[in-house]
Amino acid sequence: MPFSREGDACAFLFRVSVPKLNRSLLQSSIILMVFGVLGCVAAVATDQVSTSAGTLQGTITDPSGALIGGATIALLNAPTGFKTTTVADTKGHYLVPNLPFNPYHVTVSAPGFAPAQFDVELRSPVVVTHDLSLQLATSVQSVNVEASGNDMVETDTSSHTDVSQQMISRLPIDSNSSALTSVITQTTPGMTQDSNGMFHPLGEHADSSFSIDGQNVSDQQSRTFANAIPVNAVQSLEVITGAIPPEYGDKASAIIRTTTKSGLGSAIHGSSQFSYGTFGTSNGVFSLSGGNQKFGNFITIDGSNSGRFLDTPEFQVLHAHGNNEDVFDRFDWQQSAKNSYHVNLGVSRAWFQVPNQYDQQALGQDQRQQNKGFNASGFWTHIFDDNQLAIFNVYARQDRVGYYPSADPFSDTPATLQQTRRLTNLGAKLDYSYVKGAHNIKIGANLYHTLLSEEFATGITDPAFNAICLDAAGNPVTNPAITTCVPPALLPNPGFQPGLLPFDLSRGGMLFRFRGHADIRQEAAYIQDNINLNNFQFLVGVRGDNYDGLSSDHAIQPRLGVTYNVKKTGTVFRLGYGRLFITPYNENLVLSSSTGVGGLESGAFGVQPLRPGNRNQFNAGFSQAFGKYLVVNAEYFWKFTQRDFDFDTILNTPLTFPIEWRKSKIDGFAIRVNMPNIHGVTASSVLGHARSRFFGPEIGGILFNDPALASSTAPFRIDHDQALETTTHVQYQPRKEGGWVGLTWRYDSGTVAGNIPDQAVALGLTPDQQQQAGLFCGGIFATLSAPIRSCPGLVGAARINIPAPGTFNPDRNPARIAPRNLFDLGLGWENILHRDRLKTNLTLTVVNLTDKEALYNFLSTFSGTHFVSPRTVTGQVEFNF
Repeated sequence: MPFSREGDACAFLFRVSVPKLNRSLLQSSIILMVFGVLGCVAAVATDQVSTSAGTLQGTITDPSGALIGGATIALLNAPTGFKTTTVADTKGHYLVPNLPFNPYHVTVSAPGFAPAQFDVELRSPVVVTHDLSLQLATSVQSVNVEASGNDMVETDTSSHTDVSQQMISRLPIDSNSSALTSVITQTTPGMTQDSNGMFHPLGEHADSSFSIDGQNVSDQQSRTFANAIPVNAVQSLEVITGAIPPEYGDKASAIIRTTTKSGLGSAIHGSSQFSYGTFGTSNGVFSLSGGNQKFGNFITIDGSNSGRFLDTPEFQVLHAHGNNEDVFDRFDWQQSAKNSYHVNLGVSRAWFQVPNQYDQQALGQDQRQQNKGFNASGFWTHIFDDNQLAIFNVYARQDRVGYYPSADPFSDTPATLQQTRRLTNLGAKLDYSYVKGAHNIKIGANLYHTLLSEEFATGITDPAFNAICLDAAGNPVTNPAITTCVPPALLPNPGFQPGLLPFDLSRGGMLFRFRGHADIRQEAAYIQDNINLNNFQFLVGVRGDNYDGLSSDHAIQPRLGVTYNVKKTGTVFRLGYGRLFITPYNENLVLSSSTGVGGLESGAFGVQPLRPGNRNQFNAGFSQAFGKYLVVNAEYFWKFTQRDFDFDTILNTPLTFPIEWRKSKIDGFAIRVNMPNIHGVTASSVLGHARSRFFGPEIGGILFNDPALASSTAPFRIDHDQALETTTHVQYQPRKEGGWVGLTWRYDSGTVAGNIPDQAVALGLTPDQQQQAGLFCGGIFATLSAPIRSCPGLVGAARINIPAPGTFNPDRNPARIAPRNLFDLGLGWENILHRDRLKTNLTLTVVNLTDKEALYNFLSTFSGTHFVSPRTVTGQVEFNF
């Protein structure tokens, strides 16, 4: 919708920000109006292109000062391989917008002139201007856009990983339903991989936030909770894990700064991709981009269908069909030399079956889930002068989740359940940037309002799940008529939860029903300065947060960072400290924080509203370049958190609810090694270690699964803890266009599986659980029809490391998932038909090349049991025009 002047745009903003809805939405709209006034007054008071990414511009001249039109400007970020080019206009002016915040090596060339090169670092949305004078060529000279050793290391105070679109396009995606999070776990050190696209950054559960072109999204983005932004819309990622700048808060173990693709200043071009593979998995993507210096639009539409949409609790795929559709559109308008507008719009839908175990499949269990979502985010950038600008952002996003039971409740085991959940997030941001001399100052505020609505129903259908009595052999008594335990024939069940008896359908109970709503209001303000002083760079800032929801709290958070660059040796040393204010997860927060919820809490071991926590995080590390051939980044982190969060499953079902522990102590390291293109070979490797120790008691939310853990103050290793994970990717492509081959190796030493502390517990598992773990005795493996109930020697497990008798310790020696090595293979050919206009690319990807049977987790308090994907072969054809 075009506007003739700034006042029209402001009037439109106010009209759409005041819908005639309920009081909560009206209050949020008033907040948006206040920010609108601040932004609009600035724009109307003064009359270039800029976004939340960086912009480089300049003018190319000859030695006499005459303008050189048609010069080619090529930019390279060496560690990621990100490349882009543009051409100067007839007046010698060039403009490169929407650049991820990074250092770049720039080469400028024009016929008849000697090529020139320079380096530039973009760390702010303030436009960087670099004019250049080309000298006359004395001989024919070729241009290679290459980086030196110093270009390989970054002096930024925040430890981070950059991921370009070029990297994303070559990675073997192991989860069609969670492509974006799969990219993050493969490229970023310190990310413990979990099922269904979930990951644990630096030893925390899903404690991460996305900043999509500057819009904050701190709610969980894995497929079981929501629909993430499609990976085809992403131009680049920057994953920040250390010395978190004050502009970011909430879930901050990893900040995923995402820059989307834009059509501004580019000719019309597009692509279409089609793929098909194992489990009947098909995927189609269509993208179109184009514009001029005033307008630009990028749109991508994708859909997928798979017989293994989610990770399954059995290696054999049972009841796991699903599909999804996503549309993302970005529109840019350069309204004047001072003002530009940018709008992101997205809608998504996913439908999938909840995968079954063997016993659930035999009963005909047919539980399903549907996710729907939309996002609308508008950005307004106003440039005051060459040194300062402001960006105003308003946004609205919603996730709607429906979880549906089987038609017959008793087909569901051990419980039938139904849920409808809605999460609506409204927000406004105003950021002001000022760059002058050694200072890069940023000041901002963020107001956001989250509305939660939850409806939930459940009932126990398995009479053995919460049996009142046990027989003399210790087996559950399933006869519903028996309500009194008379020894010695019948013994009281020590695990019986009396609060669940009214909801035990197998014993004549009724469904537990819950309906709740919550409004969560948050305000934040910050100021930060990145200061460059010779070889030093400093980050100094502070952030303030106020949280008002089902509980209330506030905090002031200083943030500090420093780097020292030894240019002679290509070494950068880095230190950081951050005080962080950690807020509860919003998903299923209302029920988990509600006391007096109709008796359900008496069947649990703790019900308290969740409150925000506070964390002190320290980082120390270095970067070292070895010429222009290799760069090593290493970081050690310590995190001390009062009131830390996790999730708990309810009644052994797929639904999860947030909980809170008294404190945690987490430390570890994250290492990244990059080798840029050397004679067609590129390689990267990321390594991570997290020692994740949590301390009871459980002080917030509903905890069902382990009463001893809920009340104990002793430390224990949570299932985010893993000694070592590493991903190595090697690729060979001898020519710029042509064939290529890539190999990825992923090693995981195994996360904690604390529910199997010893041999006795392993022998008491159900037949299905034993065969999932690969339990064996003397070379004989447990099966569904022949479980192992006794063993003269030691019980072993192919997929679980069970502590030796008498050695289990929840902190020092817990049970763990067995180590696994997974290999992925990629083969491709670029521009196979050798066309200039219509380029055709072919790709063949094999995930889990050796068809390794391995587990992500086993009886996890958070997510149950899930196998890694079996061998999956996918072929893809891509047309670029």
